[in-house]
Amino acid sequence: MKIALAHKRLDLRGGTERVLFRTAEGLRDRGHEVHLFCGEFRLPPPAGVIAHEVPYLPWPRTARLLSFALWAPKIIARHSCDVVMSFDKMARQDVFRSGGGPHRLFLEKMKKQSSWWRALGYRLSPYHRSVLRIERRQLGPAGTRKIIAVCDQVKRDLMEAYGLSDEKIRVIHNGVDLERFHPKRRCEIGTKLRDDLGMLPGRPVVLFVGTGFRRKGLDRLLSLWDRDDFRETYLWVVGNDAHLPRYRHRWGRKEILFLGAQSRVEDYYAAADLLVLPSVQEAFGNVVLEALASGLPIVTIRGVGATDQMDGPLREGILKDSENPEELRGTILKLLDPSQWPFLSREARRIAEKFSWEKYLNQVEWALREVSSGSPSYEPL
Repeated sequence: MKIALAHKRLDLRGGTERVLFRTAEGLRDRGHEVHLFCGEFRLPPPAGVIAHEVPYLPWPRTARLLSFALWAPKIIARHSCDVVMSFDKMARQDVFRSGGGPHRLFLEKMKKQSSWWRALGYRLSPYHRSVLRIERRQLGPAGTRKIIAVCDQVKRDLMEAYGLSDEKIRVIHNGVDLERFHPKRRCEIGTKLRDDLGMLPGRPVVLFVGTGFRRKGLDRLLSLWDRDDFRETYLWVVGNDAHLPRYRHRWGRKEILFLGAQSRVEDYYAAADLLVLPSVQEAFGNVVLEALASGLPIVTIRGVGATDQMDGPLREGILKDSENPEELRGTILKLLDPSQWPFLSREARRIAEKFSWEKYLNQVEWALREVSSGSPSYEPL
């Protein structure tokens, strides 16, 4: 097949961007002619993949959103691809991969948790109103023929928010690099990194990984470090945010390190004892799966993709109410019991091994064939 894959940028720093890159590589390796349509290439495309730059307005963000969403389909149409798969907001495509769930539900949650003036800002924002407009178009009959949801919760949210049919949405979980993220790295890399960052021996390390701190729940996590319970615990924050300098000014101290974006995030999983991601909204949560593959127990919200497979003591890390600070506090303290770590590490790795890239590519290829020809040639494994 001649396959078009589209996103505003090609990069490896975000979860969606990494999945896009791996999808392009994997489909290329299966003999397909793969074309990448991006507004920005922050790194070269995979060898053998054909790159097309989509001109779009880089600023302000509303113009960036609308220009790519409207122009990309027109440019893609000139190349007569068999099937078009979008990883971003676009007015028209054959297959849309929804990696973050509906923006409509996200806004509703943010409004409920905000002051009246901030909630009003969300309501009146040209950017958010534009996102909703594109989203309605994208998810409608004229926008896409098939939707790939990254987990069951995203599928349920899409059906609730837009009344979509069960048949239109297919759940395909992301894969994880089981060699890059591996418990063996703890002895090889983790101990040295803790020493390099000046960690005192014997103190636990809680890791937060994410971009967009408020949406990912960092504020409620940071508030716990004003309590005596966490005076002997380190918090490492890996990721970027537009307000990172303000966070560093308000919270930066020897127990809390703001480390910015890291290209070798696997080293930080190897050095930590627990991943905590108390997001306002989360879909699949690539960082959750990467942590599990690294043998790291997690604390996160219900519905995150990889948590569907968790059982036993690991399920104690799934928050019933992410807005309850006492539940968050108690759950973290419970999973920071070092006597549980060997067992939890083995269980985390066992669950992660169910999510291979090979399985992901089988299912994506099947979905693309189904849309392209109307009759898939095989059932995915």
